[in-house]
Amino acid sequence: MNLTSLVLPLLCGAALGLAAISPRAKASPLAVGDPAPAVSGLTDSGSTLNLADVYRKQAYTLVYFFPKADTPGCTAQGCSLRDAYQDLAAKGVVVIGVSHDDVAAQKAFKEKFHFPFTLIADADQAVSKAFGVPNYPMMNLARRQAFLIKGGKVVWADYKASTDKQASDVLRVLAGLKG
Repeated sequence: MNLTSLVLPLLCGAALGLAAISPRAKASPLAVGDPAPAVSGLTDSGSTLNLADVYRKQAYTLVYFFPKADTPGCTAQGCSLRDAYQDLAAKGVVVIGVSHDDVAAQKAFKEKFHFPFTLIADADQAVSKAFGVPNYPMMNLARRQAFLIKGGKVVWADYKASTDKQASDVLRVLAGLKG
């Protein structure tokens, strides 16, 4: 066995690994002014939710992405939105959380922490891909990001969404938006 026969499989494997993650690494998240994706997802109750329908019915839609249900940072983020839910709702905001967890995990997470909003089980990553939300490298976990939508357009994008300050960030942005 020579050096080439040892190194070539390693290089090929590394190239395949990079090819598998490069489309995700190149994906650009939505920017302010972009149309919000008219994508559907499976909710924590197992029903299909068409986000375009939500955009049409609400003054604002906050779609926030989190890596994994029932982990410390994701719990803090969800609880921040739960605790400010009445203030957000009073401003016309509907909240939708999205992660790659399955329906059962989302349902359990929602019930455990009494979230008054819908969670989407994005196991096929259709919703996160439509929003351009990348995964953490080498993991099947969406990056923490949030998008505020009004009239079918993104009016605020948070590419490094906070955990325990997510709701206060959204409320601060809403206070500065006109109309």
